Amino acid sequence: MARLNVEIGDLKLKNPVTTASGTFGYGTEYKDFIDLGRLGGIFVKGTTVEPRQGNNYPRMAETPSGMLNSVGLQNKGVDYFVDHLYPVIKEYDTNIIVNVSGSTIDDYVRCTEKLVNLDKMPAIELNISCPNVKEGGMAFGVSCESAAKVTRAVRDIFPKTLIVKLSPNVTNIADIARAVEGEGADSVSLVNTFMGMAIDIESRKPKLSTVTGGLSGPCIKPIAVRMVWEVFNAIKIPIIGMGGISNWQDAIEFILAGSRAIQVGTYNFIDPTVSVKIVDGINEYLDRHNIESVNDLVGQML
Repeated sequence: MARLNVEIGDLKLKNPVTTASGTFGYGTEYKDFIDLGRLGGIFVKGTTVEPRQGNNYPRMAETPSGMLNSVGLQNKGVDYFVDHLYPVIKEYDTNIIVNVSGSTIDDYVRCTEKLVNLDKMPAIELNISCPNVKEGGMAFGVSCESAAKVTRAVRDIFPKTLIVKLSPNVTNIADIARAVEGEGADSVSLVNTFMGMAIDIESRKPKLSTVTGGLSGPCIKPIAVRMVWEVFNAIKIPIIGMGGISNWQDAIEFILAGSRAIQVGTYNFIDPTVSVKIVDGINEYLDRHNIESVNDLVGQML
């Protein structure tokens, strides 16, 4: 059996397979389907300082080879997470990583401050695809300056592993990656969803209440792999790759492009057991190719 353990900053994963925020709840929703202890980690649902109701329905729409969503970070707020959810999920035999979201830099800082002292919370994922309400609603992650500012503000108060989740809706994602690396990020995760929309031709109305939403699923994989490869060639910190992964072959492709670990997202809705199948598939691939460690495969596209 090959060695599957990887390190993301100080974060130690037993294998490179994790589940993406917003597609796996808090893990409790999937514990009847798989042994959560077999995962490298779980990125839990996006968490904000205050509770959020999310956007109006409809907020999901199926598309060819993917889906659109505009859920809108519905959650009960960080205090509820700390008091009611954390005591349950901290007992899981895997890494629990909170996806931190906000509308201002102060929101990110205040949310992180509530999480920093949780002993079973070894890392956070900073979701910089959120609209910056003080800058006209433009997402933090679409400019180097705003991405750098929010990363630095959180880095100053969070000594554990800081993962910054990058938006693909940019001109040059490698520039954004370099900016957050320069401000102290330990890792970047990419890609978040692509902006898209769909129209019901009979009613002539948009299929989402918000008109536009985030596109995910197998349809985005070739673009996501390309972006991971571009970022791998631009930075030195480890990458957690995602975007349309639906089997172990996809995971290997992301690893070859430069991902140290991967996140499985939309496909969890189709097959709740896909993540552990990917763990087994990666192991079998490494054994078949006589590769001792998954780390030896990272960025090794020929």
